[in-house]
Amino acid sequence: MSLGRLRLRSCCISQKPSLPPTLSLFFFITSLSGLSSTVGETGLSAPLAIIKMTSLSTEVWAPIFIGTIFNVMLYGIMILQTYLYFTVYKRDRIWMKAYVALLFVCDSINCAFAIALVYIPFIKQFGNQNALANATWLSAADPAMTGIIACFVQLFFAWRIKVLTGSWPLVLVIASFSITQMFGGLGTAIGMHTVPEYTEFQRLQVIVIIWLAASALTDTIITVSLVGYLGMHKTGFSSTDDSINRIIRLTVQTGMVTAVCAIVDLICFLVTPNGLHLAFNIPLSKLYTNSLMSSLNSRAGWGYDHTSSHKMPDRFGPANSRFTFRSDLGHDGGHSRAASKDLRQVVIDIETIEMTDPEDNNSTLSKVPHSPSERGLAV
Repeated sequence: MSLGRLRLRSCCISQKPSLPPTLSLFFFITSLSGLSSTVGETGLSAPLAIIKMTSLSTEVWAPIFIGTIFNVMLYGIMILQTYLYFTVYKRDRIWMKAYVALLFVCDSINCAFAIALVYIPFIKQFGNQNALANATWLSAADPAMTGIIACFVQLFFAWRIKVLTGSWPLVLVIASFSITQMFGGLGTAIGMHTVPEYTEFQRLQVIVIIWLAASALTDTIITVSLVGYLGMHKTGFSSTDDSINRIIRLTVQTGMVTAVCAIVDLICFLVTPNGLHLAFNIPLSKLYTNSLMSSLNSRAGWGYDHTSSHKMPDRFGPANSRFTFRSDLGHDGGHSRAASKDLRQVVIDIETIEMTDPEDNNSTLSKVPHSPSERGLAV
């Protein structure tokens, strides 16, 4: 008898109508965070509230979450790069070390802001629809910090171009666009306070275009200038040209990655009405700092303070002719002032070239002096 009652009870339970998945999810969120009070304040019905929250999570916060992940990952690489710099390049100038330390501090602050941007609405204010729909000062801090960090990095490369080429007009052009993009980032941050809704960011098109377009243009000018100058100063010797080619490849890889990211960020902002561009915007500052640190830390592979010798055969007979290429790019984060005049310093030492008459072994036709003052020739 009891077994029959148990079967009847289980049958009744199985036939009990279940709630739709959307309403089940809604009541679950409500029970955890008190979302019902929030819905009452906004005046939206329960289904509309959950639909709007789902839309915001998919279109806005999913790209923010992905961008934050890449931001934190690149920050870990930045920590390693900074440690390697202060460990390997202890002889760099004090101002260069202070510059790297400043970039690291700015990068750390930017990473902390990105983590807090995700933590507050999903943990501290979980279930609060306004926290998901509206941008806060943490959201506005990202474009401001990105513009400032990018300006620091771009001005450093502008200084390097000045040391290499000595061209003030080119440096002024780079500095102008760099400062323009920095103010564009600050203007975007101010605009986010004026238009706090994530879904209304399309109203900030003008200032965002100025910011990202100027940033991409600055990176492109820097890359083209460095690659063009280095390409024109190849020496024709394989080991030296290999070093220059490595510098060119590194310049393209580190310079164009920031330009491409800024361009993709701008295209996504203009084409898609959702927050897809935020996935590229949030880690953009880390790309700038890592590109600079990669450039500084790779100097050990460029043959700094090393001399490579190439022996030149003497077609006239036995000789001890030596061709020396010396690449001195300094320990100050760029090329030294001595190398700024000319990337190449070629020293030709002709120690002894002697030809004798076959008919008279005692007569000398030609002899080059041995004294260092008479045989040294620098080009």
